Amino acid sequence: MRQLTLPFDTLEDAFARAFREVQPRLPQPSFEIRFYPYANLDSKIRLEEGHRKIRVRLSDQLEQAPRAVQEALAHVLLCKLYRKPTPAEKERAYRSFINRADVRRRALEVRRNRGRKLLKPPEGGSYNLDAIFDSLNEIYFDGSMRKPRLGWSVRASRRLLGHYDPAHDAIVISRIFDTPKIPSFVLEYVVYHEMLHLKHPVQYGAERRCVHSAAFRADERRFPRFAEANRFLQGL
Repeated sequence: MRQLTLPFDTLEDAFARAFREVQPRLPQPSFEIRFYPYANLDSKIRLEEGHRKIRVRLSDQLEQAPRAVQEALAHVLLCKLYRKPTPAEKERAYRSFINRADVRRRALEVRRNRGRKLLKPPEGGSYNLDAIFDSLNEIYFDGSMRKPRLGWSVRASRRLLGHYDPAHDAIVISRIFDTPKIPSFVLEYVVYHEMLHLKHPVQYGAERRCVHSAAFRADERRFPRFAEANRFLQGL
């Protein structure tokens, strides 16, 4: 970690200006701002010392961002801290920067190099994810989809049922599905959903990203028991 030692118009100054706009009636706190080598484009903020100090931790990937972007992020973080709506132009300025293709490529590379992907082998106690992937690949993709890493999650999560991680090229499925109590078609639908993320990557616009495009949703409904699977998942 590195303590900021910027000259004129420091990042602390930018946060102070943002604070005066977000909380004009409160006494000005001191700011401690540091860049950290996070695996993701993370930013963290918290109050300390009875609201007299605000500690900020930023990803070092943001260290060379334009000052206008850093100041926009200051507004985003302070509004989150004080539970206030973020000004649209500040949110837009920050999102436009992190959604830039070059920033996304760099972030993906950093996450690949710094992060770890923990997953259990695809052969579970009741289901084999490799076999499920191969079957779905033949039925819905003519066997043409390349196989990423497949595995069960370390924890039996009910919140994150499955996900595709492009940085580590891995599909991870929650272990709550590895039981005879789960109908096979439900697990197949979850795996199929994650396979569609390989076919339909996330689309990035200037201000936001689209994870499930119209084409993604159309393909999703090709699954014969789509509605029934979703009803079952809602019960979880």
